[in-house]
Amino acid sequence: MKRGLTGKYEISVVGGETIKAFVPFALPPKPAIEFSGDRRRLVERATLALGRLDSIVVLLPDTNLFLYSYVRREAVLSSEIEGTQSSLSELLLFELKELPGIPTDDVVEVSNYVVALEHGVKRLKGGFPLCNRLLREVHAKLLSSGRGSEKSAGEFRRSQNWLGGTRPGNAYFVPPPAGQVEPRMADLERFLHDKAAPYPALLKTALVHAQFETIHPFLDGNGRVGRLLIALMLHDSGILSQPLLYLSIYLKRHRAEYYRLLDSVRTDGNWEAWIDFFLEGVEETAGAAVKTAKRLETLFQDDAARAQKSGRSASTVLRVYNTLRRRPLLTNTEAQKLTGLSFPAVNKAMDILSGLGIVREKTGGRRNRVFAYQKYLNLLSEGN
Repeated sequence: MKRGLTGKYEISVVGGETIKAFVPFALPPKPAIEFSGDRRRLVERATLALGRLDSIVVLLPDTNLFLYSYVRREAVLSSEIEGTQSSLSELLLFELKELPGIPTDDVVEVSNYVVALEHGVKRLKGGFPLCNRLLREVHAKLLSSGRGSEKSAGEFRRSQNWLGGTRPGNAYFVPPPAGQVEPRMADLERFLHDKAAPYPALLKTALVHAQFETIHPFLDGNGRVGRLLIALMLHDSGILSQPLLYLSIYLKRHRAEYYRLLDSVRTDGNWEAWIDFFLEGVEETAGAAVKTAKRLETLFQDDAARAQKSGRSASTVLRVYNTLRRRPLLTNTEAQKLTGLSFPAVNKAMDILSGLGIVREKTGGRRNRVFAYQKYLNLLSEGN
């Protein structure tokens, strides 16, 4: 359906240059989204895929175990889209406070993403509404330290930003002027809570994400907050009992198409093409997450059985192994804290697990050794 521009251009002068900033109209789109047979089937397939994801996670022996690792995988992927270079292993090493010298700007940025997501989920579970205040809180956590921390963390911007180019005058896209940010975000919040909006939660999530990216309300971190918003909306709507759907890997693979479709929404009002792309991404990503959960469960069962056959030390080895399932990268000191075992017992158990090929020692030294549950990390790192 052809709608034309889904906003208006506001002319202003920034740094001595005349620029055209795009100010989007409030949601919902007018005329309404075409919710035809094909699109309805896409919604049904995506919803079914999310249902399978929710079900399999509930059936796992330890849901928090899967959530812990999957959240960190997403943090690496989402930050990677912004040009941050950090691996899952580096993030887990950074979280081992006893190891000095690990912090870098990139790892701090990824770690902040984990903190931001966990804060948002905790607030929602505590009954706080998904609103602009919560988004500002999430943003404050995201930019609490490291790169970008000087860019008004937790506050909507009070100056013009832009995408692409070296200045607003040669930018690829210029979001609304600073004076329009508060009213446009207030409109978005009203739509977010509008119970009368005639769209299922998945369509609403697609609309809100695109609108948020167009407003670009922060000086930095908009992409990461926009992707977090998807996970938070699907959790808040009750579609997912845990925030386990992350589209970063899909958006990374189809980055050019993602940006093209957001532009098409703004210039042509082609909401339908964007929504179809979003729904296909939800179905694909949820299906991949289900497969990952199943593969992890098979890996855990197989390796636990091997650990259980390790002779007289089997019970100790199993306790250390179960700790590695929770934290796939550990020092012996950290394993001792988590298991309550003596240091010599942990040391011996790690050596047995290493001999079984379940863990791999990463440092090559005799002190402060770091052990990695490598098959687990490899599985989580697929697509990075």
